[in-house]
Amino acid sequence: MTQEFTDSSRSTVGLEWEIMLADPETGDLVGRAPELLAALEDESAAERHTVTGELLTNTIEVTSGIGESVAHAIGDIGNAITAVRAATDPAGIELLSAGSHPFAQWFDQQVTDKTRYHHLIERTQWWGRNMMIWGIHVHVGVEDRDKVFPIINTLTAYLPHLQSLAASSPFWAGERTGYASNRALVFQQLPTAGLPWALHSWAEFEGYLDDMGRTGVMADATEVRWDIRPAPRWGTIEVRACDGLSTLAELASVAALVQVLVEHLSRMLDAGETLPTMPSWFHRENKWRAARYGLDARVIVDAAGTQRQVREHLAETVSELAPIAVDLGCAAEFAGVSAILEGGASYERQLSVADSTDADLGAVVQHLIREFRSGPGAPVI
Repeated sequence: MTQEFTDSSRSTVGLEWEIMLADPETGDLVGRAPELLAALEDESAAERHTVTGELLTNTIEVTSGIGESVAHAIGDIGNAITAVRAATDPAGIELLSAGSHPFAQWFDQQVTDKTRYHHLIERTQWWGRNMMIWGIHVHVGVEDRDKVFPIINTLTAYLPHLQSLAASSPFWAGERTGYASNRALVFQQLPTAGLPWALHSWAEFEGYLDDMGRTGVMADATEVRWDIRPAPRWGTIEVRACDGLSTLAELASVAALVQVLVEHLSRMLDAGETLPTMPSWFHRENKWRAARYGLDARVIVDAAGTQRQVREHLAETVSELAPIAVDLGCAAEFAGVSAILEGGASYERQLSVADSTDADLGAVVQHLIREFRSGPGAPVI
């Protein structure tokens, strides 16, 4: 199966953000996307951003255009949110984002009436109906498809760092899970989801697609749901491992980290260097550790099995790669990674609210609503 890779400008950025719709009083999810989307999709047709539906009617997704910088793409997302609020505020709907909703139940949710979603649920059954998960996707342009898998194979070692920064699903269906990112382990139950296979060339990827197509696993490359994957249509590497970020500032910071890492690895290839890799069993263990412990995880960082605290390793990475952030014009957003390390990721803030309110998950939802509107530390209204 021949798979073209669209020409793309190097280190450009595209963003996707999945957002929950909630009742402002109860905090529970509301399946009202269908009544909003026709107008929102029409209004965004002439804009750089888009507003679309998702698997469940309680969700909308906003996407950016191709950003020359992180700020450019984030500006698109901000404009999309403004447009969405113009529709949801009068309708009495609140917005929030996290990897999971603290207390909503899967059996109360409705699937969006599209053939591909119905097909997914028919195939995956209970696990598909339990996909009450929200995430972000970060695309970074790659100018040469021969770079794609060398970069993916090395960038996979940083997925636990990204997953820990974005972790925001410590609760599931009213229960405290003990995980920073319960979403990470739920999502991998879908066919073709989870960590990427260790492919080494574009030809191997085409062979993989051929095998999956011939055996009826999937129809095309869009059904590859890896935590990090090529996006041939856009000419990008797409990182999909992260929970939904709770604030626009955090989205910007994680996007900047992904952009800087891809550019760093691309420069190493330009210099003729061989990118370092690790055994797949180390990646699998790292994913579990990041899901369980978040920023307190101790992860494996090289093929020799060296282990480091995620917080420390991230802080060092930010310091080492800061000059690249300057080159890419995302220094301010990149510095936000340090702010997350110092102030805590969303899962930590949610747990703090629960601990201070006698495990009132309604209070956790109201906290997320405030953060989405005003950022971390938003006052109680």
